[in-house]
Amino acid sequence: MTEILDGKLLSFKIRENIKKDVEVLKNRGISPCLAVIVVGYNKASLKYVSFKEKACKELGIESMIFKLPENTEEINLIKLIEELNNNQRINGILIQLPLPSHLDQNAILEKISPFKDVDGFTPYCLGRLLTDNPLFIPCTPKGVLKMFDEYKIALEGKHAVVVGRSIIVGKPLSLLLLRKNATVSICHSRTRNLTEITKKADILCVAIGKERFISADMIKEGAVVIDIGINVTDTGRVVGDIDFDEVKKKASYITPVPGGVGPMTIAMLMENTVIAAKLQKELSG
Repeated sequence: MTEILDGKLLSFKIRENIKKDVEVLKNRGISPCLAVIVVGYNKASLKYVSFKEKACKELGIESMIFKLPENTEEINLIKLIEELNNNQRINGILIQLPLPSHLDQNAILEKISPFKDVDGFTPYCLGRLLTDNPLFIPCTPKGVLKMFDEYKIALEGKHAVVVGRSIIVGKPLSLLLLRKNATVSICHSRTRNLTEITKKADILCVAIGKERFISADMIKEGAVVIDIGINVTDTGRVVGDIDFDEVKKKASYITPVPGGVGPMTIAMLMENTVIAAKLQKELSG
């Protein structure tokens, strides 16, 4: 019997704990604050930002949203980041990705203070994750690991296959799985004989942004399947990278889309913001 990994329900549990943490911090005179920068008018990006703003409000975290025009120059965006870095009121800084093509994403992310990098994408944070001493763990991979913990899914000694190699999901998730003593294979657009690899996976995590790309014949019986993709069909339906209806007949555990990894990503962003507020208080004495 396949078990559905309910990220929505788990995120509610985590958010209740975060809410309590925020209340404790406020009683100590610390009011967590998240700054979000969105450049341009990408509908999906604006929608994600509204979800984050709503989550902050529900948990008592202050949010500051900076909406910049599509043609914003890199120098002006960097100036804003530096201002937020120096603003002691701000605990976390998030740049909504993707950025418009004329902006150098890597150069811009590097400008965020590592101690305010609640997305975990700066070279400093990614480097600490690589050296097994993480500061802020990227939100989506962190949420996936929380789901494994909650459902007591063993990772040690298992063959985990990650399809996708972005710094947002694929690479950091692979490192986190290694930290749990899984044997990890990373697949991507240049991988040959993909099905031969995915069919050997005990744990299959997919984050490529291709609608229902993974079919039932690409997984083995009893695999744990984590769908991290979000795609909108021509009819407006939100679906993942996995053919959920067919794959769930073979999987032991599977995440739905929506309602799986997505809510966990936002919960982890809120958690990272609270951690940042605590850390900055310690650093300031």
